[in-house]
Parts: sequence; structure tokens; C-alpha cells
Amino acid sequence: MALNSANVRVAVTGEVLMGLTTATAPTGTAGVTTGFTGLGFVSEDGVTETRDRSTDDIKAWQNGATVRTVVTDGSLSYQFTLLETRKDTVELYYGTTVTAAASDGSFVIVPTNTGGRRSFIIDVVDGAELIRTYIPSGEVSEVGDRVYVNGDPIGYEVTIKAYPSASITDASGAQGSAKVYATALKTGGA
Repeated sequence: MALNSANVRVAVTGEVLMGLTTATAPTGTAGVTTGFTGLGFVSEDGVTETRDRSTDDIKAWQNGATVRTVVTDGSLSYQFTLLETRKDTVELYYGTTVTAAASDGSFVIVPTNTGGRRSFIIDVVDGAELIRTYIPSGEVSEVGDRVYVNGDPIGYEVTIKAYPSASITDASGAQGSAKVYATALKTGGA
């Protein structure tokens, strides 16, 4: 296999979008994302994808050899910090509804609220190349601390847990938690 530095991708820019779980799913890297709203600027740390997996080793009597490893648990999550203070980001972070009126811009904090399940799209752009991750059913599982300090932006750090969904399946029929489209992997791509 020949080495090709043109295949090296960098997450130069991108966008995190959110919609209802009934929003129209993307069908590739082209086209509009109907029913999704962009969540604005993300901190310079970008988006972190985390795959957690737990396993159990099955040992044989003979010499205690490991003869098989079984996956017992797995999860997929995405962590990022939103920088814009606006209705969508505040509602996502606090899992609440913002009263947005000319005379009011308030919300109630209930620490256990997650805001429920939503769909997400994470677009990662490197020039003409796009990696689009579609999460049909995700929910805020963790939030970071809010820090109010002179000289730093007030951010909204969230971790989205991606749940398995019948709307995306692999070749074996297993439900997936996310579907990724990448222009570089298209036939005739890099």
C-alpha cells in the first residue's frame, strides 16, 4: 500500500446541529439538513468522540490461556463546549425551556433535567472534504462547570450520549448509535 499524505484529514472547521428525533435524517454529505438548527461556535477544543467498551476474557483451564474476549458493554458519546449564549444552547445545556419574550428571558434550573432525546449532526470540514456524523437519538448525559471569569468566554460544555436507533443498522442488522458519511470514502475518493 502506497503512502499518500493527501489522505491526512484535519478538522479545520465544522458545525454541530440539533433537531427533534423526528427531523429528516441526512442521506449523505450533500444537501440541506432539514429540521436541524446550528448551535453556533464551538470552543477551540472542537468535538471529542468517545467509544467506551467493556470486555470479559474467557479463560481455559489449560494454562489459563485466554480463548475468547466478549464485549459486555459499549457506548458512544460526543463532548463539546458551545460558546454562544442563545436560546438553543441554554436549553440544551440546562435541559429546560427558555421563556423568550420582549420582557423576559428566563429559565428554571432543575439539576436532573436532560431535555430529552434529540437528533444531532456533526459536520467536520477540511477544504472540500466533509465528514458528517448523524446521531438519530442522543441525549445530554453530562454537563461541564460554568465558569464566569474576566477574559474567558462563558461556555456550555455538554456530553451527548448516542443511543442505538432502529433507523440506522449495519450489514448484520444491528442497530447503530451513529452513522458517518465521508466524502473521502466515496467511490473514486482518496
